[in-house]
Amino acid sequence: MKLYRFLTGPDDASFCHKVTGALNKGWHLYGSPTYAYDAEAKIMKCGQTVVKDVEGKEYEPSVKLSDY
Repeated sequence: MKLYRFLTGPDDASFCHKVTGALNKGWHLYGSPTYAYDAEAKIMKCGQTVVKDVEGKEYEPSVKLSDY
């Protein structure tokens, strides 16, 4: 099965650690990161798509993506 996640967070070290953690679990970057200003919180937020192929498993909506 092919899995997709869109990771988001504030533009700080916690976001970088989130993406680094996913990469170390076998996820791969897909596309460029995105940035947007959150006017309510008055901070920049980041987003990054990651994908992963998992052999021998069939996708179903109950799959908990963070388990992979």
